[in-house]
Amino acid sequence: MSISASEIAKLRAQTGAGMMDCKNALEESNGDFEKAIDWLRKRGAAKAAKRADKVASEGKVFTYLHGEGKIGVMLELNSETDFVAKNEAFLALGNDITMHIAAMNPKYLSSDEVSQEDMDREKEIYRAQLLAEGKPAEMIEKILEGKMGKFYSEVCLLNQAFIKDEDKTIEQLLTATSGSIGEKITLRRFARFELGEGIEKKVTDFVAEVNEQLA
Repeated sequence: MSISASEIAKLRAQTGAGMMDCKNALEESNGDFEKAIDWLRKRGAAKAAKRADKVASEGKVFTYLHGEGKIGVMLELNSETDFVAKNEAFLALGNDITMHIAAMNPKYLSSDEVSQEDMDREKEIYRAQLLAEGKPAEMIEKILEGKMGKFYSEVCLLNQAFIKDEDKTIEQLLTATSGSIGEKITLRRFARFELGEGIEKKVTDFVAEVNEQLA
């Protein structure tokens, strides 16, 4: 079928893929825009997989301030070469992710980093809710898997839906960008600071300690 230049340009603007890749994606998908995006994502994932064993030790530390300095984010995004670290798509990716972190406040980078204490606490809460709802005991463990998956999507950066495109997770965004650039890109670590965060808790704990001593 005939694919118009405007359709190719639109797909390229949304995905960052090359013109010929966009043209091929639309042709393979019979002009279906959503299927073409999926086709490009799969292609990006395939390219990224070929570079999985590469070492990404170059890159850039991104910073972002929000709300007149009330929220700050630092992010280390790695690439294989310093050349790619100066690529517009790489820089845009880093800036997008720092803004995402400021808005979504992830607690962990990935589900592998979730503490056992947090996992046990969440499972205990979900299990109690399911029991209260009268769910059969033999079903609860299976339901818990889905509940924990949702929990990870809320607190883990790589599992979160990207704020600019909720059909993609941050991990999928990394994979797609890695595929389009042609180099392995990894998100190593991040930190988010919010003005006054934790101060109220410390004051509350101190008052509780004083009250306990006076009791």
